[in-house]
Amino acid sequence: MKAIWNDTVIAESNDTVVVENNHYFPADAIKREFFEDSIAHTSCPWKGRASYYSVRVNGELNKDAAWFYPDPKPAAQEIQGRVAFWKGVKVVQ
Repeated sequence: MKAIWNDTVIAESNDTVVVENNHYFPADAIKREFFEDSIAHTSCPWKGRASYYSVRVNGELNKDAAWFYPDPKPAAQEIQGRVAFWKGVKVVQ
């Protein structure tokens, strides 16, 4: 699987976990040079508290386009150490 934004591959892995139709990539599969820490957080009743990254490619910023659960609840342990995408990031094979 590849995560693509602004015509650039920002993550790539053959080992994604699909939860709620989102592919969660291993953290070491993301290309860190495109990711910036965000102060955003959200909460999911069964997964826990999510943290976000913004994605910057070719000078363009996609704010809070990636999320992860640093300490997921027990029901979501399979996404520990993984990152998912939205906001126009295309995930394709």
